[in-house]
Amino acid sequence: MSIQASARVALAALLIAAVTTSSANAQQRADLILFNGDVVTVNSARPRAQAIAVSGDRILAVGTNAEIQRLTNSATKRIDLRGRLAIPAFIEGHGHYLGLGESKMVLDLTKAKNFDDIVAQVATAVEVAPRGSIVEGRGWHQEKWNRVPQPNVEGVPLHAALDRVSPNNPVILEHASGHASFVNGAALASAGVTRATADPAGGEIVKDASGEPTGLLRESAQGLMRAAYAKVRLTPAEREAKFRKQVQLAGADALSKGVTTFHDAGTSFASIDGFKRLADEGKLPVRLYVMVRFESDSSLDAKLDRYRMIGYGGNMLTVRTIKEQVDGALGSHGAWLLEPYTDMPSSTGLVLKPMVDFERTARIALKHDYQVATHAIGDRANREILNVYERIFRDNPDKHDLRWRDEHTQHLDPADRPRFKQLGVIASVQGVHAISDGPWIPKRLGEERGNRISYSFRSLMDAGAIVTNGTDVPVEDVNPLMSFYGFVSRKTNEGKVFVPEERVTREEALRSYTLNNAYAAFEEKEKGSLTPGKLADIVVLSKNIMTVPEDEIPTARVDLTILGGRVRYQRP
Repeated sequence: MSIQASARVALAALLIAAVTTSSANAQQRADLILFNGDVVTVNSARPRAQAIAVSGDRILAVGTNAEIQRLTNSATKRIDLRGRLAIPAFIEGHGHYLGLGESKMVLDLTKAKNFDDIVAQVATAVEVAPRGSIVEGRGWHQEKWNRVPQPNVEGVPLHAALDRVSPNNPVILEHASGHASFVNGAALASAGVTRATADPAGGEIVKDASGEPTGLLRESAQGLMRAAYAKVRLTPAEREAKFRKQVQLAGADALSKGVTTFHDAGTSFASIDGFKRLADEGKLPVRLYVMVRFESDSSLDAKLDRYRMIGYGGNMLTVRTIKEQVDGALGSHGAWLLEPYTDMPSSTGLVLKPMVDFERTARIALKHDYQVATHAIGDRANREILNVYERIFRDNPDKHDLRWRDEHTQHLDPADRPRFKQLGVIASVQGVHAISDGPWIPKRLGEERGNRISYSFRSLMDAGAIVTNGTDVPVEDVNPLMSFYGFVSRKTNEGKVFVPEERVTREEALRSYTLNNAYAAFEEKEKGSLTPGKLADIVVLSKNIMTVPEDEIPTARVDLTILGGRVRYQRP
């Protein structure tokens, strides 16, 4: 080789080395650092730290202030945490995303002290509503009222009270659980529901002693109101505008509560199309892990492969799960129980989907490599679901790491607790339900049975189950701190601790809302802990929920929510 050729090779090597060094230096530069904090990482390799460095949308490093400062330059944005707690952003483990958005667009009945309060809200809404338009609301719960309305059937009033303030506008008020609705006479008439209308499968038109509908529609009977909604016709543009408003309202609320990923427990292919459009436009406000619901078996079999998405749109949209439901809710006497209700001895609840049909759908999901997530409230529903899962797993020994989920797991016979670990089934629970339902569970189940089978968080963890956490929003507020508090304290609004032996530690509660939820979505390598290389989804709280006195946990607020390295919410 000539001297000139050798020189050219040497020069090329130097240029390559220079480019490599430059790239390495660029990779080490932090675009953002958070320092002077108490950082709880949920990473066993380094559980605590002072500071976090972010490059692009990923965590670059976690360490001491000095270690992280070395990764900065003049362009690095700096956030002084001033001793505040920084943790992985919360992952909502089970909620209803569009339902959250819609709840911001209808009457909020969650704070009503009694039915008279609700009637007053409806009367005010009717004053400005166009004649014949539907007045909607959500969030009432008869067990939380300070007095029982008179007259009533099953503690729920008769629709005549609403008729007096809204004779011409249909009124449809959804129960807090989403498993019942109370409607007025105009709504019943619009839907063609009379005393002669038969109960639909999996539902009940509650009637008074004379056989007249009271206005309470339980479970699938709510579907009778589709006829009333069908008369309110929206143009395609109006439907799209409403959808986008729901998405943005839900996202804004979630981000303000520290939620950057949302497990959406059931939506249609049409809504998923909408989510995909927004992802393409960069307009999804939070990351969505979507479960397919409201589709027939033939539609699922034909379309599941086409709709499968993992990390679409820059890790904003994933679709790889179907959502099923086999029973209702305890509050509306729809949960499927092994023994009758204490306050309704004639009933063991409702079966919303026969088990043979449910098993057929679950097998379609497995065929297309989809996770199955199934709503189960009552102890009979939980047992039946585990039985179906076990049969399918046994018939498919070549299928591994399926991570099928049992959604809610609210009331569980102790004999079924070990089966979660044995089958690899995830218990997707909501801690806040334990503190909101605790006061009235004895009425439905009796005190001994209620204490034995209800919200067995500690027992499930001790049995080796993966337990996740969420809110079931809009059933409850999307605020994760209340479900965290429910795990740790189980203290009801009445100040009593509901089954104290089922409490868990704060570390376990935090893990349930972060890394466990990531695992339940096959995303534990991407999120759920503050680990270098993972997505930079971070929350900063006003109080240290890991150390403050227990009763101060609900008073903490989200100061900062960071999604993908960018501040998406800052508390004023």
